[in-house]
Amino acid sequence: MTLYFIVAIIAYLLGSIPFGYVLVKIFRGEDIRLSGSGNIGATNVARSGAKGLGVVTLLLDALKGVAAVWIAEIMTARFMPCHPGFEISCVEDLRPAATAALFAVLGHMFPVWLKFKGGKGVATALGVFVVLFPKAVLVSLAIFILVVALTRYISLGSILATIAFPIAAWFFYQTHYLSLLLVAITAALIIGKHHANIGRLLAGTESRFGGKKPSNAESKA
Repeated sequence: MTLYFIVAIIAYLLGSIPFGYVLVKIFRGEDIRLSGSGNIGATNVARSGAKGLGVVTLLLDALKGVAAVWIAEIMTARFMPCHPGFEISCVEDLRPAATAALFAVLGHMFPVWLKFKGGKGVATALGVFVVLFPKAVLVSLAIFILVVALTRYISLGSILATIAFPIAAWFFYQTHYLSLLLVAITAALIIGKHHANIGRLLAGTESRFGGKKPSNAESKA
């Protein structure tokens, strides 16, 4: 349990680094939370007029997820080594990494540095899941690209790709059920963070990719 606790703390602190907020503050002297949807993620940073900073935010938010899972895997290899013949399968050692995935995303969504008001966790989830379940990520990425290409709704693509991910992870890897449960919880949190987008999609007022820049009233999330 000590390993899980340490992994969770490290992953949360890494995930809570608000790169979007920091980058916009440094390079534009603005508070990204006062622009567009008020979100600190890459999409809102790009929509604020800083497309370059949006790309950098996306990469850094994903990389902090990658770092969280890599650290968890290193710690797991050090403190929970696999030995042939043990009753517990080595695949169960994905559980600390899956724990890191969950808490890295939680850190991005609820960063202690910004009074627990963060982003939606999509980029950070992409980072953690690329390390854990790369084949499932390819399936979700294909769904995201297809949905956005057909509808131009980034939010809808993100939601459907997130729903598909735990299913794809189970299909390709069939790992320990607790690892998959942690993945499913992470996915559910991301979908929950899109509640405002879901409402706008149902109402037909959601902004489309490449469309006009939404006002605060229209896109606040």
